[in-house]
Amino acid sequence: MSKVIFKFNRTGLQTSIQDMGRTGYQHYGVPVGGVMDRSSAKMANWLVGNHPGSPVLEITLTGPEIEILGDCQIALTGADIPASINAVKLPTYETIAVKSGSVLSFGRIQSGCRAYLAIGGMWQVKHWLGSSSFSTYQALNSDLVSIIYKNSAFIVNTHPFISKREHPEALIPKFNNSITVTVLPGPEFNMFSDAATDYFFNRKHRITKDANRMGYRMDTIIPDVESKKEVISSGVLPGTIQVTGSGQAVVLMADAQTTGGYLRLGNVITPDIERLAQLKPGDEVRFLLSGSFL
Repeated sequence: MSKVIFKFNRTGLQTSIQDMGRTGYQHYGVPVGGVMDRSSAKMANWLVGNHPGSPVLEITLTGPEIEILGDCQIALTGADIPASINAVKLPTYETIAVKSGSVLSFGRIQSGCRAYLAIGGMWQVKHWLGSSSFSTYQALNSDLVSIIYKNSAFIVNTHPFISKREHPEALIPKFNNSITVTVLPGPEFNMFSDAATDYFFNRKHRITKDANRMGYRMDTIIPDVESKKEVISSGVLPGTIQVTGSGQAVVLMADAQTTGGYLRLGNVITPDIERLAQLKPGDEVRFLLSGSFL
């Protein structure tokens, strides 16, 4: 085992430490959080021999520049982002051995929205409620340092190198800027008129600039939604589709609050939440109501 230091000369747009999040604390108002695309993060950890729930770097839209002091193994998965080590192009979805003194650089994501960098070994980062994940609700514990700033650094105690692993090229996901996701009816589904549901489920919706780890706002306004309709604040979770009093749909994401007072039209099925996580502002999504409920 040896210690490797990762120092950030540049941060990228939003680079953060994430894992599988905090489960079991929603009744205290603490979101689960964690990586937005779990499958990509787990694959990255497998490629370096880590536990699936180990921390990774979540890189959003533009990536950082990292100086690596120590020999280690890394892997990059998720969104298609140009990356290089000492100006040599870095392959993705495979185990990469890195020499001490190397500089790992990233450009702007070409497709998708979030890439994941795993590092083989035990990350020496602080935990809170069993997780090292950065959350939009970071103020809940200001001592947890998991958002990356310029000159940030952390240490990984590397484990013995594993034999090189590769994910089959044919199984590497392709990320499109227009997708269809499946939705189950929400608790207030029957409070919406036929005109409102027909409008919502029979068109593409564009993701606005008001999109982040908490939720994605759509650019369409659903007609025939009465602003006076209110419900008692009730439980929500990632994938819940809330509709505001003005008729705007919001899809809640990983850092979503645990309760809300807007009508819940539906819930995106779990596998499709990961696909949503790879969309960015300007991309389009169509919502398909599950056929078993038609």
